[in-house]
Parts: sequence; structure tokens; C-alpha cells
Amino acid sequence: MNQQRHLALFDLDNTLLNGDSDFEWAQFLISKGVVDPEIQAAKNAQFYADYKAGTLDIHAFLDFQLAPLARHERTQLDVWHGEFMQKHIRPIMLDNARALVNRHLELGHLCAVVTATNAFVTGDIAREFGIPHLIATIPGENQGAFTGKPVGTPSFQKGKITRVDAWLESIGLWQGSFERRWFYSDSHNDLPLLEWSTNPVAVDADDTLKAHATAQGWLTITLRDSTTPAALFQKIGLV
Repeated sequence: MNQQRHLALFDLDNTLLNGDSDFEWAQFLISKGVVDPEIQAAKNAQFYADYKAGTLDIHAFLDFQLAPLARHERTQLDVWHGEFMQKHIRPIMLDNARALVNRHLELGHLCAVVTATNAFVTGDIAREFGIPHLIATIPGENQGAFTGKPVGTPSFQKGKITRVDAWLESIGLWQGSFERRWFYSDSHNDLPLLEWSTNPVAVDADDTLKAHATAQGWLTITLRDSTTPAALFQKIGLV
């Protein structure tokens, strides 16, 4: 198959991962004594409740989540991130998620992670999956140090479409360049990009997305059970 005829986009948290990388990064920072555990837990609980309700103020959330990056040298953050990958991320990388990504790559599809979580946290995760492109919220930098503020459009809700369209344009493509556009996600916050896709796939979906997917006749799958990769590929149409 021609790479420019098929596009595969993957949400990351609770889709390819059996967990949330933002949450895991916060837990890691707590374990290092970098952030106050009580404040972090309370803020995370409120932001997560807003996220599930579809009312998250993404700018307030990013101000909170990116602040710790600005308080430490990049070299220290990079050391911590290596430990974070080993202890928190690799154990929640799903085997069937790896197989799914590898199948799209084997078929020559253009693949990217599209996530609201910032690029510092998620860059190495995308690379660990072998996915060559990352569309994530961009943390601002000044002379190699993080500023604690995002740059550009956050990769969240409709912002994901904005960012995907800009990325495709930067490589001389647009959505009409593809015969099929897959997007895999667990969250109703991703409905705009799912509806933009020709092949939306609800993965271990939240209740709101599950109901919408059922009503629309979208494919629903799980990456967390004992389904064989062959059966998974058959269901998705990747044979």
C-alpha cells in the first residue's frame, strides 16, 4: 500500500497505554519530592473530573501541568524522564497496542500519535512504540529551558484537527490525500478528530464515546484482553 493513501492516528493515554502518561508523570514527580502531593492530588482530581465531563479548561490545566518543567534544568528533567519511562510507562504499554502500531507500519501507513499531553512527556513514548510522528501540546522553551507555558494551539478536542491539518500541510498533504484515515481513541473529548476520520475506532472507550460509537456504527475494540493480533487485525480490516 502507498504511504500517502493511508493515515493512522493514535491517541496515547488510555488507548495505546493502559493508563495516563500525564497522571503517571505527576505520580513520578511526587515520588521524587518535586511537587506537593496534597496539592497535586487535589488539582489532578478536579482537572480529571472536568476532563471526563468535557469541560476542562485546557489552558488552566497546562499552566498547572507545565509549571514543574520550568523549575528544573533540562538535563535533570531528561534524567528523570528516563527513570519515568522505565518505572511508569513501559509496564503500561499494551502488547496489542504494539502489535496494532506495527501492523499499520508494516502496511506502509503514515502513522502519528495525537495527544493532549505535552511533547516532553510523550516524545519518548511515541518513539518507544516506533511511531515516527508526534502531534502533542508543545511546552514553550527559552534558551533550552522550559517556560511553563504552552506554545501554539493545544492538541486537545478541536485543536487536534487544527494541529493534524497543519502537520499534513507541512509535509505537502491534506486529509483528501488519503483513501483511509484511522483514528484510535478512548475519549469523547476526541469526537472532533474521530468524526474527521474515515475509520474512527473507539478503543476501551469511556461511556460517552461508547454510546456515540454505537449510535454511529463505529468500530469498537479493546486492546486490553487476550484477543490475538490476527483477530484484532481482521476486525479492524488490516489483513
